[in-house]
Amino acid sequence: MDSHNGVRCPGAQEKHDPHARWRVLGAVSMGAFLASLDSSIVNMSLPTLVRAFDAGFARVQWVVLAYMVTVVSLILPLGRFGDVFGKKNIYLAGFAVFTVGSALCGWGMGLSALIAFRVIQGVGASMIMALGFAIVTEAFPAQERGRAIGILSALCAAAIALGPVLGGVCMEALSWPWIFRLNVPIGILGCAMVKAVVPEDVPIKGEALGIPGAVSLAATLVLLFTGLTWGQAHGFAFLAALTVGAGFSFAVFITCEARSAHPLIDVTLFSDRRFTINLVTGFIAFVAYAGMVLLLPFYLEEVAGYSTRKAGLLMAVVPVSLGVVSPLAGVLSDRLGTRLVTTAGLCVSLGAYFAASFLDGGTSMPGLVTRLAALGAGMGLFMSPNNSAIMGAVPGDRLGIASGLLTAARTLGQAMGAAVVGAFWVFRVSVHSGGARGSVLPPVDHYADICGFHDTFLGLFFLTAGGIVVSLWGHFPYRGASKALSGQSPLR
Repeated sequence: MDSHNGVRCPGAQEKHDPHARWRVLGAVSMGAFLASLDSSIVNMSLPTLVRAFDAGFARVQWVVLAYMVTVVSLILPLGRFGDVFGKKNIYLAGFAVFTVGSALCGWGMGLSALIAFRVIQGVGASMIMALGFAIVTEAFPAQERGRAIGILSALCAAAIALGPVLGGVCMEALSWPWIFRLNVPIGILGCAMVKAVVPEDVPIKGEALGIPGAVSLAATLVLLFTGLTWGQAHGFAFLAALTVGAGFSFAVFITCEARSAHPLIDVTLFSDRRFTINLVTGFIAFVAYAGMVLLLPFYLEEVAGYSTRKAGLLMAVVPVSLGVVSPLAGVLSDRLGTRLVTTAGLCVSLGAYFAASFLDGGTSMPGLVTRLAALGAGMGLFMSPNNSAIMGAVPGDRLGIASGLLTAARTLGQAMGAAVVGAFWVFRVSVHSGGARGSVLPPVDHYADICGFHDTFLGLFFLTAGGIVVSLWGHFPYRGASKALSGQSPLR
């Protein structure tokens, strides 16, 4: 194995086995798919968990948030851990931790235990997500790297979209613990594959781990999301106190980053406005998308009256539509430029959220399918060109760092969507029901439920409209500047 400055050179291995890099992609994809799947697979079970544990929405919401907040908190520092201790070692350990966490979640204990075990699962997932793109980047030569990253990105996006579908089918056929138990045999197989096919890499000596920055970042996110979810039950003073605490922790994080010789976030990447604007619009798109996917099971089961299985099958329209449109989006972006295609995707999503704001208990099946298909098509048009624009805006030797930031922005968007959109929905339902409902989920007023969905989906419409404005503002003023920044053709 050849190396330079701690980076493995894949050429030596490929001389002996030209297919080795594709086996690496297969092994890494298995972990990335499972880790992404479990960020959304629980969504369809939330109404059932509310009833099973007799708990309010704000608390049950943490079955989703505990996982995503853990991933967002750890993904950047664990990327540094991979440089210091070896990417394969950390990735393999993460796969093992994720598998153990899945087994514990599937034990079927109480809600508090389930949330705690989801944190363990999230620790493993963050190790997988932090290093998957970096391992693939090192395994492939430059002329094939974009294709490999595209495949891995598509699998992650498909897993997020498939999560609610598989969760609904599993809930109906078995029970909620099996959502996690099914990960265990796949995780064991995946660990064996990673150990067998992923080559050893040389750690970088003398790199600082950035522990203070990692701790302060984690504290910021935990305080912020705790305030957003539990503030609805404990009042404005509780929310304000935790928000102030999150602001203080974030200030500590910024200070640590400024003083560190090896900061967790490479701020020089943000000097390219293409990179920054596409990262921001990607974050906005995932906030809206994750919020929609979080609330749709509640609408389908509690308002429309569908069974968990039928609701899960209806949710399958989203990933099917996304999967059909996503390859087309890649072809179109090669011909027309990424800006035009990503903007078109946001516009389709805008129409889906606007149409969803008119949903009620009597909405027909074709009406539901049309809205869900539009949601998937919009994200399918947006995600692939957006990822391509982000990765294409950085030099080849920064692809690993850029992929870590891309994953962090996507996961943070999912977490914010689950927390903020969920809290907004509960607040609007409470307002429409005269404040009597609070954060208790079981339906007592269908009129208030429907009005709450209308307000929330309309809010997603305005949020996505803001994303379109940001995207257009970021690209139009500097059509020629991108060429100077990246040495490539400007976005069209």
